[in-house]
Amino acid sequence: MSDLPRKAVTRTAKLAALPLSFAGRTALGLGKRIGGRPAEAIAAELQKRTAEQLFSTLGQLKGGAMKFGQAMSVFESALPEEIAGPYRAALTRLQDAAPPMPTRTVHAVLEERLGEGWRELFLGFEDKPAAAASIGQVHRAVWHDGREVAVKVQYPGAGEALLADLTQLSRFARLLGPLVPGMDVKPLITEMRDRVSEELDYGLEAEAQRAHAEVFAGDPDVVVPAVVHQSEQVLVTEWMDGVPLSEVIADGTPEQRDRAGQLLARFLFSGPARTGLLHADPHPGNFRLLPGPEGADDGSAASWRLGVLDFGTVDRLPGGLPETIGACLRMALSGQAEPVYALLCAEGFVKESVVLDPDAVLDYLLPIVEPAEVEAFAFTRGWMRAQAARIADPRSPAHQLGRQLNLPPAYLLIHRVTLSTIGVLCQLGATVRLRDELEEWLPGFVAEDE
Repeated sequence: MSDLPRKAVTRTAKLAALPLSFAGRTALGLGKRIGGRPAEAIAAELQKRTAEQLFSTLGQLKGGAMKFGQAMSVFESALPEEIAGPYRAALTRLQDAAPPMPTRTVHAVLEERLGEGWRELFLGFEDKPAAAASIGQVHRAVWHDGREVAVKVQYPGAGEALLADLTQLSRFARLLGPLVPGMDVKPLITEMRDRVSEELDYGLEAEAQRAHAEVFAGDPDVVVPAVVHQSEQVLVTEWMDGVPLSEVIADGTPEQRDRAGQLLARFLFSGPARTGLLHADPHPGNFRLLPGPEGADDGSAASWRLGVLDFGTVDRLPGGLPETIGACLRMALSGQAEPVYALLCAEGFVKESVVLDPDAVLDYLLPIVEPAEVEAFAFTRGWMRAQAARIADPRSPAHQLGRQLNLPPAYLLIHRVTLSTIGVLCQLGATVRLRDELEEWLPGFVAEDE
């Protein structure tokens, strides 16, 4: 893969070929089945090949296609195990890797944005990228003052690519939907499209990262690299080593998984409360596990800190997470069906034209809020699959009721981030004291008279 494919006809052709390939593989599978091969073997082979082509294509295209793949990858826990197996390896690869941008292109962007003497800003610059993402790639370097830095360079034409990919993906969202049972893919793609201009603006990203770095400076649990320099299409931040969260998901010990999960939950709820911003891209590639601060690191996972990267997508929440979420969660856990329903109606989760049974709404919510009911909750792929299946089954009361609920625009990003984070916790298989974090950071979860 050389340059980011920018011609709409090229990118559209790659994406449009996917459903045709799926159909062809299905026909091939039927043919082999008639020839006597077991149906289970055929299905497994088709799923493996389909996964390889789907995520290879998404990764090569970068842009919106890869961004969609990354967003979907955190929901891998919701897939039935017989499907998740073939997909899991491809999904994990997509979280952290993509074909690199040619060196000549990187140098051209740096020269255009930092000036002809851009090399003088660095004591060293590694041409081989350290990481690649949906709209840019990261190079390791040494700033002129001796600091190790990460240099994020945006792909030329990334904006056009993002919009073209997401437009095309939305056209066959129904085909991609079965990747995650119970999830409507089209609103996810629409919301990503609405955020394109923000994510392309490295000035906004630098502002959000500075805000987090300032608030979490010296924090015992969360580390955010400082911004060193920013210009259009180039963002320079302090380098951060650490164990990628994807490695903990793949090979971590129970102690490591639990600590990583606790830190992830803590950051999800404390971030908005402390900064007024919600980090809105919680896939594993954006997190690292670091040793504890000097003097506090005992070598065990118990002293780990969570390193957070990529602030290109944030939700601006000046008052923190909406108090409605905490109050609704608190009342649901105490079985207050009528007050919960009234609050949902007032916030627009139930449209004025719809009338629902408050007890039925509470029954719908209780399994979802189960992690907040107990002192410590074990997040598992099995639990996530059960939730997805309950909501996806057209015959279930949960499915019928869920179709009548509405998600107000102000809650779209919060909803996606929360679901994504839960997906990662289930991938980790972490036991998390979620209630502790809710009591500490979620407005409305603790009653005012308590």
